[in-house]
Amino acid sequence: MNIPSNLKYTKDHEWLKIEGDVATIGITDFAQSELGDIVYVEVETVGDTMDREEVFGTVEAVKTVSDLFLPLTGEIIEFNENLESEPEKVNTDAYGEGWMIKLKIANPDEIDQLLDDAAYKELIGG
Repeated sequence: MNIPSNLKYTKDHEWLKIEGDVATIGITDFAQSELGDIVYVEVETVGDTMDREEVFGTVEAVKTVSDLFLPLTGEIIEFNENLESEPEKVNTDAYGEGWMIKLKIANPDEIDQLLDDAAYKELIGG
């Protein structure tokens, strides 16, 4: 299982790459493998300021639909529009071209509540 050490993670199986006050967010390799073939990613919250743990979108796989939970409070400033035509990028490159949103972080103190790679690996039984 691919769990890069330079990222932060959530118990909801999302990853974050934090650069300054912007976080790039997607779902983990573990999450995409559990969901199976992803056929659609919906995010209609670009421009919205939302609280941590609010639903910011959904990811649809062949057999299920899952909510996407915001790992930090902030403003959603970008959606990876490539996922509209190529949602399978989440399966093939979860930590690269399969990213979902970029978030302008409103409360940097919340970052301390995220998991590091070792804690996430323990969470999924790795």
